[in-house]
Amino acid sequence: MSALPPPGTPLCALDVLGDPDARGFAFGEGTDLVRLFVVRKDGVLRGYVNSCPHAFTPLDWVPDRFFDREKQHLLCATHGALFRVADGVCIRGPCLGKALTPVPVEAADGVVRISARP
Repeated sequence: MSALPPPGTPLCALDVLGDPDARGFAFGEGTDLVRLFVVRKDGVLRGYVNSCPHAFTPLDWVPDRFFDREKQHLLCATHGALFRVADGVCIRGPCLGKALTPVPVEAADGVVRISARP
């Protein structure tokens, strides 16, 4: 995986994220490309690398569609794996027990950014 953007990198305005909602972001190109997404659920923000631990494909076939229909879990569109929002652990599918790679994020002054804190 390519390096994450540095702490402080802005991702989006906080008010563009509903609750629950998720948005994807891409940084770099070619072999330096890194895809991330931010999830907001129950008032809590979380960030993850947008790569399924099973097939290493992005979770969203349709941009910014990360949730299952019930908006309870994150869904990999490739093989239907379900992940808990709180910790990114797969609870159903071919990567059972594996987890999405976390990305530290925070909101300050109405902007969601990469955080220095895990």
